Amino acid sequence: MATILTLAGDGIGPEIMTQAIDVLQAVNKKFTLNLTFESGLIGGTAIDATGEPLPEETLSRARAADAVLLGAVGGPKWDTIERSKRPERGLLKIRSELGLFANLRVAKLYPQLANASSIKAEIISGLDLLIVRELTGGIYFGEPRGIRTLDNGEQQGYNTMVYKTSEIERIGKVAFDLAQVRAKASGKPAKICSVDKANVLEVTELWKQTMTKMQESQYSDVALSHMYADNACMQLIRDPKQFDVMVTGNMFGDILSDEAAMLTGSIGMLPSASLDEEGKGMYEPCHGSAPDIAGQDKANPLATILSVAMMLRYTFKQEQAAQAIEQAVSDVLDDGLRTVDILDSSEADLRQVGCQEMGQAVLAKLV
Repeated sequence: MATILTLAGDGIGPEIMTQAIDVLQAVNKKFTLNLTFESGLIGGTAIDATGEPLPEETLSRARAADAVLLGAVGGPKWDTIERSKRPERGLLKIRSELGLFANLRVAKLYPQLANASSIKAEIISGLDLLIVRELTGGIYFGEPRGIRTLDNGEQQGYNTMVYKTSEIERIGKVAFDLAQVRAKASGKPAKICSVDKANVLEVTELWKQTMTKMQESQYSDVALSHMYADNACMQLIRDPKQFDVMVTGNMFGDILSDEAAMLTGSIGMLPSASLDEEGKGMYEPCHGSAPDIAGQDKANPLATILSVAMMLRYTFKQEQAAQAIEQAVSDVLDDGLRTVDILDSSEADLRQVGCQEMGQAVLAKLV
């Protein structure tokens, strides 16, 4: 019997988590998965209750669980407290403590939402892109870091971007392996685009060299290309279907994956997985806590529900259950249901719904 720890977090987190848990419990029963559930605190709600963004009890439960399902963290309520105690530090810490070094973000366009994207339908039709982001290294974790006062009295902020060969090889293996898996499933040649800024950053020159060596020595069946991060941002808008798997470091991955999310019509449609070396993972939507709409039943729960599908696929190897959830989401979109973020007012026969109704509509397709 496996255990899932649910961490609703802040803002819209509790609303989307409620719907995701309903779906998870439904597939648990339908496919006899024998999953059990626990809950814990993280982020601002944890600060309010315990004074810490990641209480030791939550971390202990996360270590013991087989997978973690996260809602969202943060909000203006906690923006003025000491930086080391802010909600986002809890998110960074749980990733680091659990060794969740590989972040997978799928940007897949549901054909029903082609008109919801700000990009022309012919540019994004058929889009199915995977971004593999290194998650526990790079500039977000590098030392030294801080804000210091110079001799002349002026303040200076500084961070360190650093990667070891072993860290690059570890995330590279995930990307190359997934490129092979995707190629087998699609019948298309395997290919990866490695994103760097090797023209100005020595750390990404090492990244580029390491990826090249891995391809030449271990993955000759996978076509490898390299692209500067600024050009990659442009190319994602110009011709996103040229990519299949993109692999990059923490900071560039943060930017590129959010950009890719908007190709699909809304960041509210984008799930993610963060995995350790054994496949244990934390699963979460790519969007934030959206405090401006929290408690108003306006949030899109589909990214969180699709994160559940990723959990069943990658950690529990329950492909049939994962596909059932994805099909239920597609069926609900076929029915014309839309939360406000994916509603195209120019399209006929669509009906705007709230977070709860959208989640329950998906649930109804599963039971």
